[in-house]
Amino acid sequence: MSTNEIVTEIPGVFRIFEDGTFHRLHATNIVSAGTDPTTAVESKDIIFSPENNISARIYIPPNKTSDHKSNRLPLLIFYHGGGFCIESAKSSLYHNFLNLVVSESNVVVVSVDYRLAPEFPLPVAYEDSWDAIKWIAKHVNGNGPESWLNEYADFKNVFLAGDSAGGNIAHHMAIRVGSSCPDGLEFKGAILLHPYFWGKERIGNESTWIESMVKNLDTLWAIVSPGSSGSDDPLINPEMDPRIAGIGCPRMLVCIGGNCFMRDRDWNYTKIVEKSGWNGDLEVVEDKGEEHVFFLANPDSANASLLRTRICTFISKT
Repeated sequence: MSTNEIVTEIPGVFRIFEDGTFHRLHATNIVSAGTDPTTAVESKDIIFSPENNISARIYIPPNKTSDHKSNRLPLLIFYHGGGFCIESAKSSLYHNFLNLVVSESNVVVVSVDYRLAPEFPLPVAYEDSWDAIKWIAKHVNGNGPESWLNEYADFKNVFLAGDSAGGNIAHHMAIRVGSSCPDGLEFKGAILLHPYFWGKERIGNESTWIESMVKNLDTLWAIVSPGSSGSDDPLINPEMDPRIAGIGCPRMLVCIGGNCFMRDRDWNYTKIVEKSGWNGDLEVVEDKGEEHVFFLANPDSANASLLRTRICTFISKT
């Protein structure tokens, strides 16, 4: 009798079986768009790529003004985390987080629901994320397909942001806009929250990790990006990417968790950026004692509130 045995498992993420099927172990809590009763932020889901059925969730704050160009709001393009293989722009974690960001920073947000691996291995998520930027650019002259962007967004004041894998995506989108920015969009900054990077060589306290943790991260990357060159591919290891000096944003904010397993990797990333020759302003802040993406699970904590204030201050700088 044949059995469909587990051949790969990453705890809390997924199992892959002998016949090639897989089962996600992380249950994403999907919530509907609408008006948030606490912040009065409005949101709705749109399809920006009908041919691939790719969506985004758009948010607008309550104190918005329509049709007055001088009163248009900064536009934040956000990419969710989840190791490129779990989570969603429609999950309660990201919906609740972005309602607070939109309310406190008074911005328009486009949260991109890119397709996930392993069904859609990388670079699909990057291409979906870039397609979202190109779709946003269709609204620059005020006659795009989405009325909220036509009416409220300031396309001369655009920011990229993301957490974990989404921070990785935001990093690569920042590089891409540096070489081929769609006409009419001006990117003012990138916000990387506990970004997910990796590499073959152990850095910082990674050398003290148990072997299974290193193996899980190696395996995760191999599964979500089977066509890459491995853990030193420039998509996951920025130290191997000669394009970093071309980051197309004049400012960058990198937020790091003091107890995050990516802490040393993220600090290393900031050093790579500083040494690259990129001619921009880099702000780095570490939240002492905080775990990876703590601000999603504990949005009411003092440090989560402080992180959102940091985002607001970064966006409001001229």
